[in-house]
Amino acid sequence: MPREVALRLLRERLRVRHYSYRTEQTYAEWVERFYRYLGEVNVDAKTEVTSQAVRDFLAHLAVQRRVSASTQNQALGAVQFLCSEVLGMSLDGIREGVRAKKGKHLPVVLSVPETVALLGQLEGTHKLMASLLYGGGLRVSECVRLRVKDIDFDAGLLFVRAGKGNKDRSTLLPASIASALKEHLDRVRALHERDRAVGVAGVHMPDALARKYPNAASEWAWFWVFPSRSLSADPRAQAIRRHHVSDGSIQRAVRDAARRANLHKPVSVHTLRHSFATHLLLNGVDIRQIQDYLGHANVETTMIYTHVVKDLRNPARSPLDLLADSASIRAADRG
Repeated sequence: MPREVALRLLRERLRVRHYSYRTEQTYAEWVERFYRYLGEVNVDAKTEVTSQAVRDFLAHLAVQRRVSASTQNQALGAVQFLCSEVLGMSLDGIREGVRAKKGKHLPVVLSVPETVALLGQLEGTHKLMASLLYGGGLRVSECVRLRVKDIDFDAGLLFVRAGKGNKDRSTLLPASIASALKEHLDRVRALHERDRAVGVAGVHMPDALARKYPNAASEWAWFWVFPSRSLSADPRAQAIRRHHVSDGSIQRAVRDAARRANLHKPVSVHTLRHSFATHLLLNGVDIRQIQDYLGHANVETTMIYTHVVKDLRNPARSPLDLLADSASIRAADRG
């Protein structure tokens, strides 16, 4: 099957299965790389997708490209979807043989003073977004996709719609930023009204809601909390509309803020989510409640933060410090 046809069918199958647009883009990129690899290793031969070709591609990623285990497994997922859903091939036995084993890594977590220092280096919309990431434990994609209707000021809750695994959940809305968030929404509403006045198409609606509720896309409740400054083409519908802000802007802002705050840790926007969970544990919040806030399917995923808390709450004293204490006591006795 030609590459162009395979990619078109891949996108169609992903949309039928209601995969997110981000997953669609990621899978398409990996399939592009896979076909490009086949063309490079079979310059004079017809590129054919076989079980051995899949093994060779994944081995190439691990050995020559030295990708991480999670990246290798992501590539495996994309190619496996191509083979099973588009090409009608069975890869039985391959997944177990080439799936990379992930190591156990503790998340990078900021202390409370480090979090204060980081947020202190941000301002405006970026500070508000970072405050929601930390205060509600949001993923960056969940933060940028927030809609006005997802904020409940009275209950102090944020509602995450179609999060990871296409699951809804609620999490904490920090009371300390409620006033700033309301002021931000007042400015956003003025933008929403200008869009309506000049006839800009309504915002993107999930699934078939645009047909079920034709006017909802233009309603204030469905507007983005963090809209983009410019209009752009909807990658699926091709309509010109206002999308939400790109997650790249807040990612760059957090990295720059960490540098200005002299934080000598690999800080990313996801670090704020890790810090949210860890600081809740330090404050005695039940692990099951934190699991619900984070949207983890299994409590074992949330348990990783108990290892971080254990190290922060009761750190062992270095034997060098004990020697130093003994030396100080002996010096005091001699004095």
